[in-house]
This record gives sequence, C-alpha cells and structure tokens, in this order.
Amino acid sequence: MQRLVCLGLSHRTAPVELRERVGSLGLGVERCPAVVEHAVLDTCYRVELYALLTAGVEEARDELVDALSTAHDVPRDQLLQHLYVHAGEDVARHLCRVAAGLDSLVLGEAEILGQVGDAFADARSQGSIGPALELLARTALSAGRHARSETAIGVNPPTASSAALALAEGVLGDLGQRRLLVVGAGRIGVQTLSVAEGRGIADVTIANRTKERATEVARRVGARARSLAELEDALADVDVVVAATASETPVVSARAVVAAMRSRSERPLVVIDLAVPAAVERAAGEVEGVRLFDVDDLRVGLDDAMAARLREVPKVEEIVEEQVESFGRRYRELEVEPLLSELRKRAESIRELEVERALRDLGDVEPAVAERVQHLSRSLVTKLLHDPTVRARERAGAGDADEVADAVRDLFGLSAPSDP
Repeated sequence: MQRLVCLGLSHRTAPVELRERVGSLGLGVERCPAVVEHAVLDTCYRVELYALLTAGVEEARDELVDALSTAHDVPRDQLLQHLYVHAGEDVARHLCRVAAGLDSLVLGEAEILGQVGDAFADARSQGSIGPALELLARTALSAGRHARSETAIGVNPPTASSAALALAEGVLGDLGQRRLLVVGAGRIGVQTLSVAEGRGIADVTIANRTKERATEVARRVGARARSLAELEDALADVDVVVAATASETPVVSARAVVAAMRSRSERPLVVIDLAVPAAVERAAGEVEGVRLFDVDDLRVGLDDAMAARLREVPKVEEIVEEQVESFGRRYRELEVEPLLSELRKRAESIRELEVERALRDLGDVEPAVAERVQHLSRSLVTKLLHDPTVRARERAGAGDADEVADAVRDLFGLSAPSDP
C-alpha cells in the first residue's frame, strides 16, 4: 500500500503566501511519469495532491517533489520545510480526518465534505483517477457523512464568516450600528450576509464583479448592491469589509483603501480577507487606521467556539479508524484484482480455444446448439473461478496479498509482473 501518497500544504503547516504561490499541486504532475492516478484537493486552507505511484516509492516521491518545485518556482528546501507527506494507509486516515472536519481551520465545518467530493469528481471527469483513488474517495466521503450523522461534530457550526465578524467586533465593539461591506457574492459571501443578519447588522452592502449578481443577492437580504468599479466609494462609507472572492488577483487595492481613508474622518476600517489567493493587497494593512486580517488570523477567533465540538473528536476518530480499517481491507483486495483479471482472461482464452475445437469436431451444428455450447462453457468457467476468486480477495484483504498473488501465479501458471 506504500504506493499511495499524499503531499500537501495547509493552514497548519504553511503561511498563506506560500499556499497562494503554489496554487494547485496538480501543476507539474504531468511531468512525473511515476504518477499512475492523481487528484488535487484545493481549498482556501489547504492544497493537497493524492497520487498512486509506480513501484520505487521513495524515488517516485523525490521525483514528484522535484517536479512540483520546478513547476511552481519554489525552492525544493522551502517546499519540503512546509510540505507534509502521508503514505499507504495514513493517506486514507488523513483524508478521512479532512472529510470529517477534524483537520479544518473550523473544527467540524461542513463545507470540506463537499469540497472533497468535488475534487474527486473533477479528477474523475479529467480521467486522472482509477480504482485506487476511487476507493479512497468513497472511504473519505463515507467517514465524513458518518461523522456528521452519528456525532455532534457539526452542530451549531462556527464558520469563517462568523469568526470574521467576531474579529471585527473585537476591534470595533458591538456591530449593530456599524456598516458592513461584503466583497464577493459567492458561497462565503452569501454566508457572511446571513451571519451579519443574525448579529443584527442592518446596514449591509454587497459588491461583486457583476452588479447583476450583487443585486440578486442583495435583494434577498435587504442589502445594497455595488459593482467592483464602485468599490472605492463603498469603502469610504463602511466600517467593516469582508472579502471573499474567487479572483486570482486582489480586487481590493491598497490605492483604493488609501483613497477611501482620506474621506473617513479618521474612522477606523476593519478588513477581513477570507480569500485564497488574497482578495486584498497586503499593503492595505499598512494604511493608517486600517486593521487587516487574513485567513490565518481566524484561528484565534475560532478557539472559543470549539469546546463542545472537541468533546466529539474521540467519537469521530473511532469512525475514522473504522473506515481506515475497511479501506485497508478493500485496498488489499484491489491489489490482487489485476491478477484475478489476468486469470479470468487466461480462462476465457482457453474456453474460446476449446469451444472452437469442439464445434469444429462436431461439424455442421445448429446455431442454437452452438450457442448452448458457448453458454455451457461460460457457465463452467464462471462457476469454477468463483470460489477461488472470492477466497483470493478475502485472503488478500486479511493482509496476505503478496502470498495470494504468488500462490495464484504458481497454481495457474501466470507470469510474474515485470519490473517497471
């Protein structure tokens, strides 16, 4: 199982600047012939590559790290300093914990489960995953669903949006009479509007690249709508900005913030950037009167909301271990599947040859008789191979995959696999 690996950077191991620079760990994989299957999980808080490698795992890992370092123009030593690597069964354990919300910035948050599903769906549509990563995805998604249905890990969820407004409240005090600007009308932006409503913030503006989308969202919550072209004026009017865009480049410039602050009569401005890559230029945080927070700053604000969920962690860990044990068994069964497929092909080849010979010896036979002979021969092969196939999978799943493979090759005269 050591051919299965995960390489990643997350909010726990790498600063947001490095995660932005790396972008997607999928870039560069095509340069690594050691990769058989791969999928990339890329969120605001983590970027991870899941891969099935050819034999010679240590060499393959080094080759993969070199390819990623070159593709992203990040020095190898710097990448390794922040990169974590899981192998074998630990890959399943890690992804199950991720899907269950145990490794999230917000413990137990629900969004990650959908993001895991989307990541593997994208890989499936691109044809980059096969049986091994399909099994990994099913296992992780199952762990995430069981964790949320069987424990309270997801009850009363604190979110990045609620943590962002809590940070603003810590600076400005009660936000009930403050003005809020949400930049970005995507999922997190809409979530922020909902949280703001729950906190009693009545004066809300939403800005988006297309004003039509901003207007559509604003209408639902009684907010005002602006386009990004009107951002400078909007910044001058508000007290709190929450930026949650999907743009590859900052949409809130330091220049716009400087211009806005000139007309604010020394009123402070709190800016929380929830986006990765950053939606706000870093230099904006250096402007007098501005407090800029990014996703890494949310961690402190979320700690107080975690006590109840922390009590659920042991239960979730038990679910994860059950899923990992099941994964290990099914993965080992999967390891002998190519050999069993070879066995079935060998049996089918013999069947076809013998049926052809028998029909030739019988001479001119009715089509119905020939079809009956074909059906009988297929049935015999299927029934003869059924029990050995089932037992081979069971033995492999119990941990004897190599022994099972050797025994099957020896008993049926199948050739050993060639070295890659």
